[in-house]
Amino acid sequence: MAKITFVEFDGTEHSVEAKNGASVMEAAIRDSIPGIDADCGGACACATCHVYVDANFMDKVGQPNDMEQSMLDFAENVESNSRLSCQITVKDDLDGLIVRMPESQA
Repeated sequence: MAKITFVEFDGTEHSVEAKNGASVMEAAIRDSIPGIDADCGGACACATCHVYVDANFMDKVGQPNDMEQSMLDFAENVESNSRLSCQITVKDDLDGLIVRMPESQA
């Protein structure tokens, strides 16, 4: 299990416990985190679960694959630390992960 903190654009924080093997998006949906719509259900076919990964965790979450990068090309306000939360798999070393939502998902 890992503790993940979601930070809305306005600064409101929501911390959840996520099971290993689940996606960060699944943890958000399970706990009704505002700003993570996940319209495609985690199929990497939209960008409604776009997040900014805290710099301390970028090495641990890795880089987006080609499919994810293609979807991020359609997202608003993409930054170098942008990821789709449906493509980040929870594992022990992500305990304490902080992700922020872009303004477009407020």
